[in-house]
Formats: sequence, C-alpha cells, structure tokens
Amino acid sequence: MIIEEGRARISSDEFVFYNPKMKELRDISSLYVRVKAKKGMKLLDSTSASGIRGIRYYLETDKTVEPFFLDVNEHAYKNTLKNLKLCKIKAQVENLGIREFCNTFKGKFDIIDFDPFGSASPELFNLMRILNDDGIIMVTATDTAVLCGAHSNACIKSYSSVPLHNELCKEAGLRILIAYAARCAALFNIGIKPEVSISKMHYMRTFIQTKYGAEAAVSSLKQIGNGAFCSSCKRVYYEKGMASCTRKECDKCNKELVRFGPVWLGDISDKSVIKEMVGISADEKISQFLTLLMEELETPFFYSLPKLTRNLHLSSVSMKNVLALLKAEGDASATQFDSSGIKTALPVESVVRAVKQAVGST
Repeated sequence: MIIEEGRARISSDEFVFYNPKMKELRDISSLYVRVKAKKGMKLLDSTSASGIRGIRYYLETDKTVEPFFLDVNEHAYKNTLKNLKLCKIKAQVENLGIREFCNTFKGKFDIIDFDPFGSASPELFNLMRILNDDGIIMVTATDTAVLCGAHSNACIKSYSSVPLHNELCKEAGLRILIAYAARCAALFNIGIKPEVSISKMHYMRTFIQTKYGAEAAVSSLKQIGNGAFCSSCKRVYYEKGMASCTRKECDKCNKELVRFGPVWLGDISDKSVIKEMVGISADEKISQFLTLLMEELETPFFYSLPKLTRNLHLSSVSMKNVLALLKAEGDASATQFDSSGIKTALPVESVVRAVKQAVGST
C-alpha cells in the first residue's frame, strides 16, 4: 500500500503499524520541528515503525535535520529502509530496542521523537541519556486510561503519581506525564520547558525544550507539586513544592478532598512557539486548534460548565456568555481539555456568579 502524507511517499503493510488517524498529530509535530530546526541538527525517530515521522521531518524542513531511525521490530526496520529508498533519502537505521541502543550508541541527538505504543515511562530515562545539551524531546503517551485514573495503581507504578478520575483527568494526566519527564531529565542535570502540550483522542503528547545545568534541573523540579479537588463545589487546590498540598478538607464545604499528584504546575506551552507554528500552517483545522492552545490560559485546571450547572441545580448555560462575564472581571479562556470547560485564575465564587448571571439572562 502506497501512502502519501505531507511531502512523504511511503509504503506500508499489515506487519508495520501506520495509523492514518494520527496524521493530524504528525502534521503538528512537523510544524514544531520546522519552527525549531537548525541546519545539521541530528534527529532520532526512536520508534520509527514505517519511518513516516522522521522522513517527513527531513523533507519538510528542506533537509535541515539529519534523521536517524530506530525500531526493535524487524518488519519496521525493513519497511523503514524500503521507505527511505522510495523517498531517495540516505540515513542510518538500527534494528534495536531503545534500552540497548541508548546503552551502546556513542553519540547524542539534538531532537528525539518518542512515540511508543502505550506508556512513555519505561524508556524515557534511557532516551534522556542520549539527548544533547539544550536538546528537544517530543514525548507521546497512549496509556491514557492509566494517566486519567481508570487504573490508578498502574499510574502510581508507571509514573509515581496519583491520578484523577473525573472531569479534570485529561489535564491532570498530561501534567503527570510532564512531571515524570522533568524528574527523568533532572537525573541528568537537565531542566525542561514544555512548548506545546496536547491531550486529544487516545493520546497525550508534549514537546519539550531542555536546558542543561543543575540550576535548570532544580528550577524545573520546583514546578512540580500536588493538588486536591473538591467534588462538591469543584474547587481545586494546588501547591508547588516537594511537600505540598497536605490539606484534607475543602475550606468552603468541609468535604473530604480528592488528592492527586505529583503533577507539573508550571506552564505547559510557549505561546510564541505556537504562534510561529500557526504562521506556517496551511491547514485551517490545525490552525484553529493551535490558536486554541495559544489563547488558552496557563492557569492549572479548569471548570466544566455542565458539571458546575448540574452541581448548582441550574439549566444549561452558554459558554460564550460565561466567558464574556468572566473576562469583564479578569482573565478567562476556553480549554483544549473540555469543549465546555473554562480556565480562569478567578476564584470559584466568581465562576459560580457568572454562571448564575448567564442562566438568568437566557
């Protein structure tokens, strides 16, 4: 089967994984690499499968990056070789597992793409070992049921974090993934700065610019903390620090809180990078999604309007109207995590007041 995607033209068969539904994410990834790439950067496609991602990065950066392909599966290895020949690209391909490769490879990479099937946790530590100073790592996790709390013990085991299993689970899961990446990086004196972070469909993905140095590593770790959620009034408490958020009851309701974490509580995106990506995007749907990310507040967590109105025993409410009312009082935005969710640093009382006012105006 011949597939045309972006500038790439590849072949794929039943033994090699290729998911056409993930084209949008590959498009976004290519935009990011195009913004960040500099001549001669060495790029590792560490889970290459058909090789589609690394091939696209090479072609769509006008051959700026130097790709290297890795996959433990022999069929994938052979298919990548075939596709490189099809696209007339000369690049090195290895048929090894990530752990073996990272323990034997003598060089380092400026950009690493890590898109595993399932959890990112088993091999992320190994990949940090071969990341160049001030390099870039793009990390995907498809174990969203784990990160979103459906399998809480598995999240504790894989990510050393207690997840949430409610309306905030997608954002909490993404922040758990970033916190785990920060802890892995810190072991190598590497600090992290997430520049694009996405939770969509069945995956979570974060694009991370790193900075080498003990000070940068410690600074990143200080962006990690813990949280607590009140299922009664929907209030979220969170505090940065290694021994944070020890409270057990809600200040307002006196209800027992659901505690979670550690999670990343710093920014999950760099708006200037996303703006550059929007500027070179030729796809309207992707541009709209990236614009949503660019306009989304960096305040951790959000309010789900349907959950809030149900809790208040109110009828449904216009998100547009609630946003307008909140913006008159302070900052507020839509969020990628919930089409009916609102982000704001304003207290929950302000959100409740806006919701009641919006219901009254309908």
